[in-house]
Amino acid sequence: MSDAPIATRALRSLDLTDLNETCNDQAIDALCKKALDPHGPVAAVCVWPQFVKRSQENLKGSPVRIATVVNFPAGGEDMSRVTDDTQEALSDGANEIDLVLPYEALRRGDLAVATEMVEAVRDLVNQGRLLKVILETGELKDPKLIETASRIAIDAGADFIKTSTGKTPVSATPEAAEIMLNAIKASGRPVGIKPSGGIRTVADARIYLDLADRIMGPGWATPRTFRFGASSVYDTLIAAIEGRAGTTATGTY
Repeated sequence: MSDAPIATRALRSLDLTDLNETCNDQAIDALCKKALDPHGPVAAVCVWPQFVKRSQENLKGSPVRIATVVNFPAGGEDMSRVTDDTQEALSDGANEIDLVLPYEALRRGDLAVATEMVEAVRDLVNQGRLLKVILETGELKDPKLIETASRIAIDAGADFIKTSTGKTPVSATPEAAEIMLNAIKASGRPVGIKPSGGIRTVADARIYLDLADRIMGPGWATPRTFRFGASSVYDTLIAAIEGRAGTTATGTY
């Protein structure tokens, strides 16, 4: 069976990402050019806050959205800094905010800190803009904690819950995604999921899309409810769509 249909589906749900420490203007220009590939376009680019304006210039007039990260990657607890950074990113033109949940607070049982931060950012992210909350499931580890983090983010107003920053040893796993999808289903709210990090092949993408189809129902996973956070898988997806074999992702995200 051809990989092209699943690769096309994955490409159009891709948040094409460059969160490398070495990222520069030229890298952003190249990223945005890829984002507009005729086989897509991708759903969004995800970039450091300082590159939001340049991304907006590159993507003006296109349907590709601009996501950026806040409280990233450490998931700190400085509320005023998080809200200031969010407001600045939105002013620069971001229409999606990927917020790292203060997961260390969660691990020590301080659920209120996590709830308050999501609610504070939710108040700022409005008017058709999206809030994705990064749970950092590879650090939470415990399935009960992952479920709790999912529930907190959903109840506090997240539009998406996202597995990982891609900056820790363990990123997205099917096990974590299954817990998150079940939490979304139980909530009854129109919340999406974003597996991020470690997705390098069409087979990897298929695992997560199949999981969403099984738990949420066929047709649920569209760019409005499902995203992949990845960069290195892009060339692999294009190769599969074009019927070329042998292209393997080599990046870490």
